[in-house]
Amino acid sequence: MNVLNLGAGGFIGSHLTRRLLTEGHHVTGIDIHSDKIEDCQPHPCFTYQELDISKSDSELNELIKKSDLVIDLIAHANPGIYVRKPLDVFSLNFVENLKIAEACVEFGKRLIQFSSCEVYGKTVGSIQPEMLKNPDSPVLAIFSEDTTPFILGPVNKHRWIYSCAKQLLERVLHAYGLEHKLNYTIIRPFNFIGPEIDYLPTEGEGIPRVFSYFMEALLNGTAMKLVGGGHHKRCYTYIDDAINCILKIVENSDNICDREIFNIGTPGNEISIRGLALLMQELYVKVFGLSPQDLKPVEDISAEEFYGAGYDDSDRRIPDISKAQNLLGWHPQYDVRQTLELSMQYYLKQSGHLPLIRHGIPGK
Repeated sequence: MNVLNLGAGGFIGSHLTRRLLTEGHHVTGIDIHSDKIEDCQPHPCFTYQELDISKSDSELNELIKKSDLVIDLIAHANPGIYVRKPLDVFSLNFVENLKIAEACVEFGKRLIQFSSCEVYGKTVGSIQPEMLKNPDSPVLAIFSEDTTPFILGPVNKHRWIYSCAKQLLERVLHAYGLEHKLNYTIIRPFNFIGPEIDYLPTEGEGIPRVFSYFMEALLNGTAMKLVGGGHHKRCYTYIDDAINCILKIVENSDNICDREIFNIGTPGNEISIRGLALLMQELYVKVFGLSPQDLKPVEDISAEEFYGAGYDDSDRRIPDISKAQNLLGWHPQYDVRQTLELSMQYYLKQSGHLPLIRHGIPGK
């Protein structure tokens, strides 16, 4: 199959590109940087093209026309950017991505569109706790693709512009499916982490995603700062688990994924941001055998001080993955400790540390 992978040079895109090539697909990778996929470029079935989609409509349309499948990973996916450059976030995540969808409609191409678990927003328990007997019940935080309403913050919390842009794109794809028979599949990732998630030390993008920020603090001997005390919770998914599920969506056996939305995440890996920081410190010392003297105590910091005005966040999000389990036969294999060990190990090697080699990790 000829696959057009838009955003091939990013974290998910680079891992997906390698897997698609391993599975025998022909891949055309599009991005504005190729550092993470340099190892793919000698492959006879891979073509890389540096392209800014906001400036190359005709080129992009020609690439879509020649493909069998379009995978769209192009996005600003960094909370620091949501607050600093909300218009850029909306323009790329909705306006430019809409052009890709419209080209797929025009040329009759199947589209796999990456959205975000951010579309779900907040839990009922976080906005009206006084009306509930148990506002902390995990049942209130389980998000399902086809039934869960979206609850976002007010307009002046413009951090939600990312979620809104992704949500609006999903709604337009649904409408195109109804009216123009667009064959799409939407993926909502739940906090994928793994090797090469971000560049360390961080350059250009400002504040990195939380795992990368904590990893950089460990390497530099600086304090991990916990926004709002680090009480918010997330379910982390190892990138290999995620790619296994994405590949099943690419293959689309018996057209089972046509016009479907899939959560991809690991419900059992829920951990608070504070818990994540402490577990990473523990692994740094006990698993990798590095000096505890380099560790600074974690520090609490306000969201406005850390990100700037206009920041808000979801309190908790647990993916309902029953659709992926039932339709695709997919089940995540890596628990949160294994996920962090493997992810940390990559960066410790990159920085010149010598981590211990771990055994018994699924798929390794």
